[in-house]
Amino acid sequence: MPRGRPRKFALALNDGEHAQLTALASSRALPHGLVRRADIILRSVAGESNTAIARRHGVSVPLVGHWRRRYRDHGLAGLYDAPRSGRPRTHNDDRVARMLRTVLQSRPKDATQWTVRSVATKTGISKSTVQRYFTLFGVQPHRARSFKLSPDPFFVEKVRDIVGLYLNPPDKALVLCVDEKSQIQALERTQPNLPLGLGYVEGLTHDYTRHGTTTLFAALDIHSGEIFGQCKRRHRHQEFLAFLIDLDAQVPAALELHLVLDNYGTHKHRKVRAWLARHPRCHLHFTPTYASWLNQVERWFALITQRAIRRGSFRTVRELIERIERFIKSYNESARPFRWTATADSIIAKLDRLMKKISGTSH
Repeated sequence: MPRGRPRKFALALNDGEHAQLTALASSRALPHGLVRRADIILRSVAGESNTAIARRHGVSVPLVGHWRRRYRDHGLAGLYDAPRSGRPRTHNDDRVARMLRTVLQSRPKDATQWTVRSVATKTGISKSTVQRYFTLFGVQPHRARSFKLSPDPFFVEKVRDIVGLYLNPPDKALVLCVDEKSQIQALERTQPNLPLGLGYVEGLTHDYTRHGTTTLFAALDIHSGEIFGQCKRRHRHQEFLAFLIDLDAQVPAALELHLVLDNYGTHKHRKVRAWLARHPRCHLHFTPTYASWLNQVERWFALITQRAIRRGSFRTVRELIERIERFIKSYNESARPFRWTATADSIIAKLDRLMKKISGTSH
């Protein structure tokens, strides 16, 4: 043991205590103070002196001794901060519960949702206190999320079919998520962008000039993450069929093709069905109605919109198409597949919970 002031007592740990302290000392999520205290105890048990421990952690020697005594007297609980004294609570639990019931189970007479100020006026609790309780309990009346339940009578069967392709793709086959991003506008900002700087964000004019649109047809390979994409002037069954023909030519003839699609009309056109009948290696898997979120290429559409389209300024449709093509080429150079983790059972269980919430709501 390194030389230092003699200790009045030694600490000993059993296997369970040592494992708990090791987990605390190696944590990256717990408060730094707690991690440091656990490490102090472990090093002390290992024989390191208080002086050496204090020097290692940049604290005083008396502080190391303090936490050693706390652990000796209270065990693991002694490493946590003791409750501190302060001003008594102004509002008891019943009053807080009444305030939360007001927000969760009713609506104001003159509005669609509660605000911090309207709740404060209704309950007599200050605005700052209402805000603290909103944060504490995760109540966000100012926000709303959109949703749409699928009325598809074969919802369960389609979910199991598509999720099965994602989690357990068939051998000697290629699974592609196919869709179109239609009406992508070539928008030219009326003034140059203000560049990003320290302390302020990039500035874009709110108005723009329209120069036309294009439609992006895309197929995502769920195994490699690569994208096969083409931009076309229109969004009809003729363009979709041409895209399928090009896609079929790109894939080796020895592989089966499983295509995940939504229920857009061009995907089920009679000429498309006739072409598929002549190409039996192509198998279509349609997502349930209003459930295009099952199609992984939708996530990639969000990426290209965010990174290459939304904040761009394009003088012509040709410029827009060139930007899209450059993004696809760059993306494919380092493409990685999306990691699908949801099982069919977990999706169906989530839908059941949502249905119970809707059937049990009071407004």
